Amino acid sequence: MFFFKICMMALQSLWSNLLRTLLATLGVIIGVSAVVSAMSILEGMNRELLKRFESMGADQLVVTNASSRRHGRRSVTPSLEAEDADALLECGLVKAVAPEVQSQAQIKYFSKNKAATVLGTTASYADINNYQTVDGRFITNDDVRAAKKVCVLGHKVAAELFGQTPAVGFRVKIKGLGFTVVGVMEKKGVLGFREVDNQVIIPLATAMKRVFGLRKLTMITVQARGQRDLEQAVLQAGRAMRGAHGIRAGQEDDFSIFTQEQIKAELGNITKIVTLVLISIAGISLVVGGIGIMNIMLVSVTERTREIGVRMAVGARRWDILKQFLIEASIISVMGGVLGVLLGLVFTDLLEQWTRVLKTHTAPAVIWYALIMATSVGVVSGIYPALRASRLDPVEALRYE
Repeated sequence: MFFFKICMMALQSLWSNLLRTLLATLGVIIGVSAVVSAMSILEGMNRELLKRFESMGADQLVVTNASSRRHGRRSVTPSLEAEDADALLECGLVKAVAPEVQSQAQIKYFSKNKAATVLGTTASYADINNYQTVDGRFITNDDVRAAKKVCVLGHKVAAELFGQTPAVGFRVKIKGLGFTVVGVMEKKGVLGFREVDNQVIIPLATAMKRVFGLRKLTMITVQARGQRDLEQAVLQAGRAMRGAHGIRAGQEDDFSIFTQEQIKAELGNITKIVTLVLISIAGISLVVGGIGIMNIMLVSVTERTREIGVRMAVGARRWDILKQFLIEASIISVMGGVLGVLLGLVFTDLLEQWTRVLKTHTAPAVIWYALIMATSVGVVSGIYPALRASRLDPVEALRYE
């Protein structure tokens, strides 16, 4: 009951100086909203990336060109060739391979124009990724060998260029070359790193020789015979690649091999670093807010010196004075924390609606974490003013004007 009376007295004191109280909470509001917004954006990004990686089969591994650091800059040296896919296919634990090249290009159909990703690959691509056509057929090995000018449209590309009209049999232009549409893919969303609904698939040889003039591959997707064989398949693939590239013992690989789990682990490490940076930045705002609370409380102690003397004269103990000022500081920080959480939630919601690309997710733990941080800042900031108030001499306090 006595604690409740102290809380009511603290609220009355804060209400009597409402503007000053709101200004004191401003730093905490900004800090907490920054924490909630940053963590929500990061969690949403993390979930979206994990969703993309999980869209890859658990039995897949990806072979890419190795990156190196030169003169302080990281660069990628193309080393993968079409023949590497044949070498990988000879591995006993490898079921299928799909060499790939990709680039951005404009897809034209009469007056309609669509920017899309052009993917050059082989017939195995659809089977490895469990990606099916809804109309027509996928590219075949004959298309690849003959470097035919045929293409398969992603769901979004077909819808924007042809609408409800069937696209199979019509011709579209890619980099000025005419391609016959032989199929339209199902609506899939994402596969690994790409939004496949917004891509056009053409034979690998056509892409390398006729469209882009490339001699090296972007990557090779490899499907192991089973998820249990994935680790051994990685070892076999590494040996096959080293042999195909003539890499001797002791020399570094000019390629990299990743599995889904490795990509997730790398993503987790990056997420931890970004989380620490964002929390540190938001923590600076909370520290500033804590300094503001301390300043306001010190001003309050000075203004209420005579009141403190009267309370001590009628029997209030130093501990009672200390509790009152600590409670006032805590109330300020909790108010700032609640308002900061609400502001952070509103901001992340508006950000997701405005961008239409960025996905956010606010976990309950983030809200609790932000509120605990805000309350802690308030308590810590209020300790010195509360101690100063409790140590006032009653006689001197009563004389204060």
